[in-house]
Amino acid sequence: MLLKLKNKEHLIVDEFKFKCSIGKKGLKSKKKERDNCTPIGVFKIGKVYYRADRIKKPDTILKTKKITKNMGWCDDPYNKNYNKEIILNRKNKGEKFFRKDSTYDILIVIEYNTKKIQPFKGSAIFIHLTKNYKPTQGCIALNKNDLLILLRIIDKNSKIKIC
Repeated sequence: MLLKLKNKEHLIVDEFKFKCSIGKKGLKSKKKERDNCTPIGVFKIGKVYYRADRIKKPDTILKTKKITKNMGWCDDPYNKNYNKEIILNRKNKGEKFFRKDSTYDILIVIEYNTKKIQPFKGSAIFIHLTKNYKPTQGCIALNKNDLLILLRIIDKNSKIKIC
């Protein structure tokens, strides 16, 4: 199954058309860390993370993982764990999953720069939640209901085409 980001405002999957938001500076084929762009390309869909204290386990056949208080994603290009899940502490800083807002109550990893990771190429590219469709720092954001529907219809072979 192919998810297609079309016209920067909609994610299309079969007959479903989900309103979404993308990076503040649009789409970019040569993404760099902190450029506020969403990467162009075709990418695999990765693991689903969710806040079990706020929502029940999503109905999906994708691999899921509960978010813990010290869980995050490394966005430091100088760290050996760059663009990977990490435990946040004094040595490891990164994108915190356990947030006060609901942005990361559910998120899907987009497998961008996750194999043969290149520092400074960009990290922490997810499909996550939004309430207001404000531009992201490079992710794709959907409302909660749409993300839950998406999780029911995609599988481990699904890919996302961002163009």
